Amino acid sequence: QVQLVESGGGLVQPGGSLRLSCAASGFTFSRYAMSWYRQAPGKERELVAGIGTGGGSRNYADSVKGRFTISRDNTKNTVYLQMNSLKPEDTAVYYCKGPFGGWGQGTQVTVSS
Repeated sequence: QVQLVESGGGLVQPGGSLRLSCAASGFTFSRYAMSWYRQAPGKERELVAGIGTGGGSRNYADSVKGRFTISRDNTKNTVYLQMNSLKPEDTAVYYCKGPFGGWGQGTQVTVSS
């Protein structure tokens, strides 16, 4: 079965950086696109970034373009989200999404001074 385990969240000051990781298992990782979503309190879950199987195709929400970078390592079955220049409005629970409706448990990111 699909298992996705996120890590790397935490509390960071505005302007700071964090790197999220999502370790995947239960499927052939290299064959599937992966994505990151986030959900802020009182808001719907939204797509943050997606990446194709080889890593060459990437897309981002307008709100994070130029600040976030999605990447993947198919040898480690892991997808990453590098987040720079963080803003308070980036505060949310960040989720990794895989194939077959698989979601991770989420990792909290809080941007606050």
